[in-house]
Amino acid sequence: MKLALDIGTASPLWRKLPRARTLARETIAACVVESGLEASDGVEVSLLLTGDAEVRALNARWRGQDKATNVLSFPAAPIDRPGEQHMLGDIALAFETLAREAEASEVPLADHYRHLVAHGFLHLIGYDHQTDEEAERMEALEKRILARLGVADPYADGADTA
Repeated sequence: MKLALDIGTASPLWRKLPRARTLARETIAACVVESGLEASDGVEVSLLLTGDAEVRALNARWRGQDKATNVLSFPAAPIDRPGEQHMLGDIALAFETLAREAEASEVPLADHYRHLVAHGFLHLIGYDHQTDEEAERMEALEKRILARLGVADPYADGADTA
């Protein structure tokens, strides 16, 4: 499967994670493998690396929650024309929130970033955590994805920052 990843950086704070683009590409590739995602070539994902202010504005506008959060996912409409480029959706990450959570959890910034990229991508392909059963299914997949990348289990200490 060929997946195009369009990455935009809207905050200079992301310079503190110089390999952000590479880490995102590796993480999403692991998501595709571990999830068993089957889609034709021509699938696209947009990733916005921004800050708290922009994520807060997006969260207020689209979710009615006037606060910053670590990651937002906006799934696109289902595929309706095979063979055409299809947008899976958009993911937005807020650097300040992500960095605070990584520090508070005492995990490397890159590892927490990978977790949130994976979490956001899984939302785009239909995973959720509204019920306990959904959360367990999504978390189990996140753990497999992150283990593939050499990242420790983010839920090991009962912490849930995604």
